[in-house]
Amino acid sequence: MPTESDTHYDPSLGNKFIFVTGGVMSGLGKGITAASTGRLLKNAGFDVTAVKIDPYLNVDAGTMNPYQHGEVYVLKDGGEVDLDLGNYERFLDIDMTSDHNVTTGKTYQHVIEQERAGDYLGKTVQIIPHITDDIKRRIREAAEGTDVCIVEVGGTVGDIEGMPYLEALRQFAHEEPEENVLFTHVTLVPYSKNGEQKTKPTQHSVKEVRSIGLQPDIIVGRCDIELEPSTKEKIALFCDIPTEAVFSNPDVDDVYHVPLVVEEEGLDQYVLEHFELADEALPVGERTNEWREVVTTEKDGEVTIALAGKYDLEDAYMSIHESLKHAGFELGVDVNVSWVDTEEMDDEHAERLREADGVVVPGGFGMRGTEGKIEAVEYAREHDVPFLGLCLGFQMAVIEYARNVLGLEGAHSTEMEADTPHPVIDILPEQYEVENMGGTMRLGEHTTVIEPETLAYDLYGDTSCTERHRHRYEVNPEYFEDFADEPLVFSGTAGNRMEILELENHPFFFGTQYHPEYTSRPGDPSPPFVGLLEAVLDKDREVAVGDTHA
Repeated sequence: MPTESDTHYDPSLGNKFIFVTGGVMSGLGKGITAASTGRLLKNAGFDVTAVKIDPYLNVDAGTMNPYQHGEVYVLKDGGEVDLDLGNYERFLDIDMTSDHNVTTGKTYQHVIEQERAGDYLGKTVQIIPHITDDIKRRIREAAEGTDVCIVEVGGTVGDIEGMPYLEALRQFAHEEPEENVLFTHVTLVPYSKNGEQKTKPTQHSVKEVRSIGLQPDIIVGRCDIELEPSTKEKIALFCDIPTEAVFSNPDVDDVYHVPLVVEEEGLDQYVLEHFELADEALPVGERTNEWREVVTTEKDGEVTIALAGKYDLEDAYMSIHESLKHAGFELGVDVNVSWVDTEEMDDEHAERLREADGVVVPGGFGMRGTEGKIEAVEYAREHDVPFLGLCLGFQMAVIEYARNVLGLEGAHSTEMEADTPHPVIDILPEQYEVENMGGTMRLGEHTTVIEPETLAYDLYGDTSCTERHRHRYEVNPEYFEDFADEPLVFSGTAGNRMEILELENHPFFFGTQYHPEYTSRPGDPSPPFVGLLEAVLDKDREVAVGDTHA
């Protein structure tokens, strides 16, 4: 928010709300469009937050299969949410809570609990007004203390499960001053075979929106290239909005460039004028340019990192991909991620592992693909390849070392093999009574104590770090003595929980029980990911020097 000297904005005017809906098809990039709008408003000096509405019946995303929904993103309070909230945190550089994710499961559960408690005093509980009122309450509470709240409605207009939310937004707009609410509709503008941009899908989508009682103020066309002037005019004419309210969101090399593209078309200025905030915003010449400087950093070279996991879907590991990218921004290199399927460590995938400059073994649950992950750890350890293990990847490193160095034959995690002779990974006693799968034990932000004079200390520059967790299993305390005098050391702990491991006399062998990828940001990359890439670059330099001497 601009200071009093910068602006005449009067907070008593209330929050401004941007509601983002989508039509034609899912996966168009509503979240990136919304996050980009928020980034530009933040550059203009305003406090911005976001809410993601997910119309599914699940209470949260915690039990969802990554193949169906992408990664489960974890917030600082332990909320397990849709990956779009990760984009909001990265673009807006804020920490959100589970209150910023509204689901049908949460809403109906709360209303039913109130009904069972007698809070409705015998009234018939209905979608209108009780469900819609609860939706509006959640949005307003999440927006408190900020200037602008961006609300993305998941799915597409016309989906039956989304109807109560759109009705709630219609009521919301009726209750708020006109200048405090803006509707953005994101649609597909495809190319026909003859090279013409087709507006009919947008027209039908907007017709559906208007039939519900909502009139878009802005239309954003997802397209291969920028919308042609004639296309914008046609959309404006048939959708009853000004031509200057139609914007392009074309394909770009990097999603972090989307704010730059929509800024060039004037999206931020249009929004500010609608909200009557143009005079209160920082002048264009005084707005921060940090985002542009970070995401357009010139690159000098490329490194290849093998991502050894079991979900052959980039969205399942989105935060890891983004964290590697952030570290690349910091060090001025492009990062090519090579997929290694740990279920199929055949010649092709084994070759990808051998060709990579570094290895990341990510988190996950269940038995599938674990032996392949252990193979990847072993390869990195034995061949001095920079290695980063995250959550389950950390546990696989413990298992691999126990088997192949300590000689504990058959060592494993009781999650995968209940009868293992050496349960080096196990559930701590206090966790055995927990039955609710949605209550995954160690969730959210926790502090790790870091040993001085270790790699972990060098990376974080402190004797502690605070990172986000999502796991139930831990290094078994019964095996602490087995590791006591080994080159593999646990350099970060939280009581009797082992949080960080590292291997002495290795270019970079580092594992974390937590998920550092959830707190990585453009311009503020995660220390373990920076350390991984630095080790790769150092190793490349050593090879180059060796070649020169040869």
